[in-house]
Amino acid sequence: MATSVSSQLNKAIKQQYMELIQSDKVQAMYIWIDGSGEGLRCKTRTLDSEPKTVMDLPEWNFDGSSTYQSDGSNSDMFLIPVALFRDPFRKDPNKLVLCEVLTYNRQPAGPYYCGVGADKAYGRDIAEAHYRACLYAGVNICGTNAEVMPAQWEFQVGTCEGINMGDHLWMARFILHRVCEDFGLIASFDPKPIPGNWNGAGCHTNFSTKEMREDGGLKRIEEAIERLAKRHRYHIRAYDPKGGLDNARRLTGDHETSNIDQFSAGVANRGASIRIPCSVGQDRKGYFEDRRPSANCDPYMVTEVLVRTCLLKEEGDEPFNDNQ
Repeated sequence: MATSVSSQLNKAIKQQYMELIQSDKVQAMYIWIDGSGEGLRCKTRTLDSEPKTVMDLPEWNFDGSSTYQSDGSNSDMFLIPVALFRDPFRKDPNKLVLCEVLTYNRQPAGPYYCGVGADKAYGRDIAEAHYRACLYAGVNICGTNAEVMPAQWEFQVGTCEGINMGDHLWMARFILHRVCEDFGLIASFDPKPIPGNWNGAGCHTNFSTKEMREDGGLKRIEEAIERLAKRHRYHIRAYDPKGGLDNARRLTGDHETSNIDQFSAGVANRGASIRIPCSVGQDRKGYFEDRRPSANCDPYMVTEVLVRTCLLKEEGDEPFNDNQ
């Protein structure tokens, strides 16, 4: 029997957070079998109301390149809820959701992304405490999951409108640091906390406008991507606090990143600067994901440059270029 380092965390501290009121939100943990045929994976999203049947649950997606189920150039996999259970860990009204995966295409990967088990998920107590504290505080936290590197966790904030994104992300960061303080640990937002053959840490940013979300919105998304391509260096300078130096360690073209010197875009491609989710390509409307911002980025700056490039027009309606 192996003992995980997570077992040394103070469970009384976690319980203090788990007793916080979560308002009218529900945490739904989506669970699936990975490409090995025996490993289990999970990640959690926030719902606005308690689901009564699986028909009340939205489909979701995940990065199949990290679960032996796809490669990085076509990595969007779909989670289809098939069974609904009460959650014995977070208690009512929260749920466990068993899902099936639409496609299967085995590739090499590690066991940590969305992993389950003491030998795969390190620090879940902190992630759970942080999630509940954000819900209590009114932060728009919409999900969380273990990431590709051991002890690396992702949390998602949104949907937010405009500059409110920065308010909610900074508060979520503060709460994480404060939770870690209680556990006697330190959280790092370094874009490449461990050098070598490990994934870095980004602040992948989903962006859309009303027109992009309406029928035919894919055309607006493609227009925005054309403008982003012309200002790649400008965005790289804005996407980490050191003007691109931090991201230079992360954006190497490996480990599910694009090359810092080259702009690229693609459907379901986690090795591109801009990823268009599969569902958006199919529906021809929705949002795009800018995968370039670093985990330690200034979200106010990221919001500003995305709006400036994608929405603001110059005289004559000509696109921006990298010299502006």
